[in-house]
Amino acid sequence: MLLTSDYDYSLPDDLIASHPLARREDSRMMVLHRAEQRIEHRFFREFPGFLRAGDLVVLNDTRVIPARVFADGGKIELLFLETVREDTWKCLVKPGRKMRLGATVQIRGVTGTVEEILPDGERIIAFTGPVDLDAAGELPLPPYFARAVEPADSERYQTVFARERGAVAAPTAGLHFTPEILAQVPHTFVTLHVGVGTFRPVQVDDLTQHRMHSERFRISEESARAINAAQRLVAIGTTTARVLESQGLPVSACESSTDIFIYPPYQPRAVGALLTNFHLPKSTLLMLVSALAGREFVLRAYAEAIAQRYRFYSYGDCMLIL
Repeated sequence: MLLTSDYDYSLPDDLIASHPLARREDSRMMVLHRAEQRIEHRFFREFPGFLRAGDLVVLNDTRVIPARVFADGGKIELLFLETVREDTWKCLVKPGRKMRLGATVQIRGVTGTVEEILPDGERIIAFTGPVDLDAAGELPLPPYFARAVEPADSERYQTVFARERGAVAAPTAGLHFTPEILAQVPHTFVTLHVGVGTFRPVQVDDLTQHRMHSERFRISEESARAINAAQRLVAIGTTTARVLESQGLPVSACESSTDIFIYPPYQPRAVGALLTNFHLPKSTLLMLVSALAGREFVLRAYAEAIAQRYRFYSYGDCMLIL
């Protein structure tokens, strides 16, 4: 049996990065050389030097929306996940007992009514008009930050290339890039809107029984041509890896969704190298990384990262798998 518990590790709380570094490019970068099973300790600003001729860096240009909203009165919290149709949203709500079927909520004078409660507790809420998230909402920071949103987050919890609105979490491997570093590397973009499933733990110990959340993605004609012409694809983040692996090579221009769940012994069909952050224990993201580099090698690297006091999670350091 493939066990979720095989992807567990213990992380000291003080290694969780709750704030970003002063400069994006100053993140540390652990480099995993798969062929030699060798680990290097570098900095992200050195990333371009690890590319070779024919490489293409593929990034996710999704933009995080201010999806966390407190209803008028402040007693009900909503997380706007995605639009179902005009003025109708799929939402997470707290507390759920106050948002039963037919219950209403007010957000800056707009009334929302619970039309449906989905099996996983999400609500389909129809509003009487558009909800101005930019005015009413705030960025939905990951719960492990354990702090309120601060003014700096509006810039630093977005990549410098974020442009397609729709995510409720940042594609965090991209947070290390500056415009200057991006200009140094051959690159293209795909779009995958990161959903709330990125925060959801695996609830079963037989990981083959886990059902992955579905996320919407888009590959443009221009990006598809560039991807198919590349000699090696360097995926920036697990979200980009999921887009590429959901199709394999060659990719086609499309708008679709994927619920691909990548874990060992899966063999990558498209991704040749991966830049990623350090992920939560027993998470699907850690399993994806292990599919590329091997579980034992990845867990050895994580143990070394803890010993070397790397910064973990969204605002933390990164790992380059070659």
